[in-house]
Parts: sequence; structure tokens; C-alpha cells
Amino acid sequence: MAALSANREVESMAGEEEKAKMESKSEEAEKERMKPWEQHAGVINMPRFDYNAPSALLHRSHSGFLITCSIKREKSATKEAMSILEKYAESYNSGSSESFESSNESKSTKRRRILTDETGAMPAEDVKSKSIIEEISGGPANDDCLSLVKADTPVERGFVLSLVKLTKSGLVLLTFPRDNSSVTIDVVSNIFQCLESGILKSPLWCHRIFPIQATCLLIEKELRAIVSKLVLQFINDKQKTLARPIKFAVGYNRRGIEETCMKNLKVKPKDSDPFPMLDRSKCFDAVASAIKDVVPESAVDLKSPELSVLVELLPLSGVPNGSLVAAVSVLPQNLVSVKPRLCIKALVSDTNARNGRT
Repeated sequence: MAALSANREVESMAGEEEKAKMESKSEEAEKERMKPWEQHAGVINMPRFDYNAPSALLHRSHSGFLITCSIKREKSATKEAMSILEKYAESYNSGSSESFESSNESKSTKRRRILTDETGAMPAEDVKSKSIIEEISGGPANDDCLSLVKADTPVERGFVLSLVKLTKSGLVLLTFPRDNSSVTIDVVSNIFQCLESGILKSPLWCHRIFPIQATCLLIEKELRAIVSKLVLQFINDKQKTLARPIKFAVGYNRRGIEETCMKNLKVKPKDSDPFPMLDRSKCFDAVASAIKDVVPESAVDLKSPELSVLVELLPLSGVPNGSLVAAVSVLPQNLVSVKPRLCIKALVSDTNARNGRT
């Protein structure tokens, strides 16, 4: 009987092994029929590139996040960034906590009280914002332009980011389908707080997360209009805590795009500069002038700025030659680093930064 039982166990194990082999062969056959990108997505759950996003960035402003990482680690950084951003941005979208819901209700009530009065007239603060934007842009300020100046707008439920294809290695760009200018700053601030408290472990692949508040074509008129809107929003939010004169600094990162732009030009004009805003001094002058128009009582301070305007040129793939798009943000002092240059703070420790992780 014992021998019979042992034989049955052996037969059962052999049957299970044969079944496992059959299933493995079936999976391999199915995988062979899958296209390469389907195999890739199935293994690491990577989002696909949104090939409509670059064109959309040329036509209207977007907010989002620009992540820096090591070269050839973009896929790992994308997956890690999506995990972090979904976790920390979802709290701003879902309204899961009572405190967040009550805060939104308070802001909503306050917003209704500020933006309209009994007669429906526009408040003096918005009239000033509109006049400045019209003066800079050379035309009437539309509702989209003024929306960044007004109080925070509740974000629609659901967290949707588009992965945008870039021409430079070591970068990952994720954009919202609509403007969430205040949310991007809040999300990155929350991430830093959780890193400092130990709630969130230091990322392995993501070095820096730059919160993009708005995008625009790298044209002086558009850049000045965007900077004016964002600075007005910053001043309105923090006017009780800001001293006069307001200290500011400007950072500009081109990532070598000017070389690519000049190579792509079939005919180089001799008399005119095809990309005037690629020049650092011209870009700095345009941004500083926009800040001065909004806040006359302001001064440059590169050591301890209360607000920092960062301009990042985006190396977008699939856009016409000569179309340059910049990402712009106005950041508080706690999110920037001034040494060795003005930029968003690193997510990793100083030790890792010295080892080449930034």
C-alpha cells in the first residue's frame, strides 16, 4: 500500500510539472505574438508616450513635472516618478481627508467672496492684474490668462499625467491635460516634507522634480506675460509674509538646445537673431522687467531670494524647427538651492549628490 501511495504521489508531481511546462510554453507563445511595446508595458507597467502632447504644448499652457535622472535610466525614473506623484498628488484630487475638504470649502467660499461682489463687478486686485497682462502682451487678457492670478481652483477628481517624448537623455516630462499651477508646487512641497520627516524614502532614480506651473513659447511677449501672471499669484498668496523690497532671483536652463537649434536651421540669417531669447542676458532682462512691472518694490538677491523665477527650456520631440517651449515656475525660498547655481532642490542627500546622482 505504501508503495502504491508513493507511486501516486510521483505521478501527481509529474502531472503538475507537465502542466506547468505546458502553461510556460503557452505564455512564451503568447509573448512571441505580442508586439515589443506590449511586452515592455506588461513587464514594467510603463505609460506610453502621448505623441499629441508636444503639439498641444505649442498651442496652450500646461503644468506638470520635469524630472532629472541619470542617462539611460529614464524608464526607471518614469516608473518611480509616477508612483511618487500619484501618491502625493492624489490627496489634492480625491479630497479624502476631512481637513482637506474643509480647506477646499473655505477656499471656495473665500474665492466667491473675493471674485464677485453684490453688483458683479470685478475686484480692484483683478483689474490691476488684467491691466498689467494686457500691457505686456499687447492685447486683451483672456479668461485663461487671468485664471492663474485668481485664487486656487479646485482640481478635478482623478490623476492623469501625459508622458511627453524628449530629445535629451536624463530627463522625463509629465504634463497635466489642464492647468494645475498651484497643485504642482503643493505636490513637490509635500514630497520634500515627507522626505525630511522620513515618511518617504529617498528616490533611487529621480534626482530632482521641477514643478512646472505654466509653459509658453520662448518669445519675449509670452514669457513676460506668463511670468507676470505667476508672480502676481505668488504675491497675492504670500503678501502678508513678504517684506519690502521683495528679493528675487532668476534661473535659466537651456540644456544645450541652442546648439541643436542652430544646426537645424537650413539658412542662418545674418542680420537677425532667429532665437533671441536663447541669450541668457536677454531672457534675464525680460523676466526681471516683468517682475518689476508687477512689483516695483523688488530687488535682485542671488543669495537669499524670497521668490525665484525658474525658466526651463523643454527639449520636445516632434515639434517644428524653431519652435521653442519653456517651462516657467515661481518658487518659494524653501524649494530652491542657490549653490552652485539657482535650481530646484535635489531629492537625494548631499552624499549621494557628491557621488554623481544629481
